[in-house]
Amino acid sequence: MTKALSWLLAGRREAATHLLLAPAALWLLFMLVIPALGMVALSFATNGPYGVIQWTFTLENYQRAFHPKYLPVLLRTLGFAGSATAICLLLGYPLAYYLSFRAGKWRNALLVGLMIPFWSSCLVAFYSWMIVLGKEGMLNNVLIHFGFLSQPIGFLYSPFAILLGLVYFYLPFTVLPLYASLEKVPRSYIEAAYDLGASRWTAFFKVTLPLSMPGVIAGCLLTFIPCLGDFLTAEILGGPRYYLLGNLISNQFLMAQDWPFGAALTSLLLVGLVAGLWTYQRWEESL
Repeated sequence: MTKALSWLLAGRREAATHLLLAPAALWLLFMLVIPALGMVALSFATNGPYGVIQWTFTLENYQRAFHPKYLPVLLRTLGFAGSATAICLLLGYPLAYYLSFRAGKWRNALLVGLMIPFWSSCLVAFYSWMIVLGKEGMLNNVLIHFGFLSQPIGFLYSPFAILLGLVYFYLPFTVLPLYASLEKVPRSYIEAAYDLGASRWTAFFKVTLPLSMPGVIAGCLLTFIPCLGDFLTAEILGGPRYYLLGNLISNQFLMAQDWPFGAALTSLLLVGLVAGLWTYQRWEESL
């Protein structure tokens, strides 16, 4: 078996490539492609009595998805996802720039610190933020102590809490692609700009920023896409007043027991995300 595998890898490059890609391809097929196709098929079914799925072809679920009553949920979701992405970009670009150009011997330690939010369950992190943001929490106590507030206010269950949770959890999704892109910027280009009389800001806007745009776009996509489907942040930190698309989909499966309608919403979200990724790929290939 070992000799046959060695012969295959050494003698036939195309077959070796296919063999090495087979485990990942099979994983994606069974864990991503087949479930996604099943979700799309389910979206054309009918929800019968007591949540029983009836496999009769219908477009009613998609007609319901485009009903005007769901428009506020979609706009609210786009607003939170876009705002969180913009804040992550504003915070993440300077951090990625520092890691790439200024961190020196502290770079690895800072990169590890950046990944700390992923070391614990998101539930633990969100419940910790509930303790910090509550009326009896740390933030209110600090602001009252220093005289900025006379009485506690409700930071929790507000748009501020949702944005804080999204930015806290998804900031590394923005920083890491930016850092990878900035690391590829040739330092000789920046030095040449200085030699030609450019100031630091001119060199940044004329050289560094344009060359790091692939990282900017990738970071924004990697942040915006999961923010669109996020439901746990709004569920825990936002409360029932701030209902997002992820909460709507989750409730269709877990509470309303209307799986076909939830599948239709999920399929529309999936199509939108794939279209965005395809557009980015085409744009990157055209550069």
